[in-house]
Amino acid sequence: MGVISFTGVKVFSTTLARDRENMGENITKWLKENTNVDVVDKVVTQSSDKEFHCLTITLFYRFKT
Repeated sequence: MGVISFTGVKVFSTTLARDRENMGENITKWLKENTNVDVVDKVVTQSSDKEFHCLTITLFYRFKT
């Protein structure tokens, strides 16, 4: 497996249910506002305890040349 090079990281994270429902829209908005980047990888992480559920989506990107 090769190494993926990137120049930046954008993290979207929330524990609130309504924010989790809107996360896709927030990511789409960020991508539309940042047309100078190419997403090269992503990581989706979910964690929880007795009360809270956290969803994190991490985008790795590099600037377009």
